[in-house]
Amino acid sequence: MKTETLIEEALHLLREGIDDTAIIACSGGIDSSVAAVLAHKAVGNLLHCVYVDTGLMRLGESEEVKSMFSDMGIEITVVDAASRFFDCLEGITDPETKRKAIGETFIRVFEQEQLKVGAKYLVQGTIAPDWIESGGGERDVIKSHHNVGGIPDDIGLEIVEPLRDFYKDEVREIARLLGIKSSERQPFPGPGLAVRVLGEVTPKRVQTCRVACDIVERMIREASEAGTCDMPWQYFAALLPVRSVGVHGDVRVHGETIVVRAVSSMDGMSARYSDIPSEVLSRISTEITNTLKGQVNRVVYDITHKPPGTIEWE
Repeated sequence: MKTETLIEEALHLLREGIDDTAIIACSGGIDSSVAAVLAHKAVGNLLHCVYVDTGLMRLGESEEVKSMFSDMGIEITVVDAASRFFDCLEGITDPETKRKAIGETFIRVFEQEQLKVGAKYLVQGTIAPDWIESGGGERDVIKSHHNVGGIPDDIGLEIVEPLRDFYKDEVREIARLLGIKSSERQPFPGPGLAVRVLGEVTPKRVQTCRVACDIVERMIREASEAGTCDMPWQYFAALLPVRSVGVHGDVRVHGETIVVRAVSSMDGMSARYSDIPSEVLSRISTEITNTLKGQVNRVVYDITHKPPGTIEWE
């Protein structure tokens, strides 16, 4: 199906489904950005765009998102809810419980914003892999996406999902046609760094993961631009709940472990690990352990395909 036809289908769904004030969560990722631009085209001033700063975003992400929507002429409200998200995650280590806690907190934040603008509808950038992996019916739960399995039963908003039947490659084509800056942006999970910090999610551990992710992203981009490795479809760092003994100089360190993950894929439903050259991985490892000296003393590389693994670790 042509991309133009996909756009017309999404616009029709939005115009038919929204007859009153709507609110949308704009994370800056490609799915929510495409949903926001389409909804803005479809219903104009009926749409209120909200960016929730969960405290779980990548380095510089909040500033980048605000700038991107400003450039597109879409007004966006920024809500600082970091303390609420860290509170809801306190003591939680199970991945499914994390995702559901984040999903419910997102909804509660939006219900408060709903009251401010009198919204009746919640537009979401849910795509096909989100509800497929979240299970239901005869489908097993692979992982509950926060915008599907994390939605509480007593939500006070009607949900509209214009991209529900689309896959990532189709959404990316729509983004390119609409001129959205995030069209080539690599996927980033809705729950943010909470699912890249395995074990308990604390501000300190999130910051460690944030710095490591930034190093991995920057150094792989640089290597790709220099022609020393192919650009993966997705690439990042995750912080493992594993401590091991290391040494910095003559000093013993009992530090945490970072795992580097890079994969090639078409739509995220399956993936193969990327063959990152050893010299690139060596530079990444050195920079991470030097930058996070005393915190991280071991870096490993994940060579698992999907299946049997998933792209994210949680």
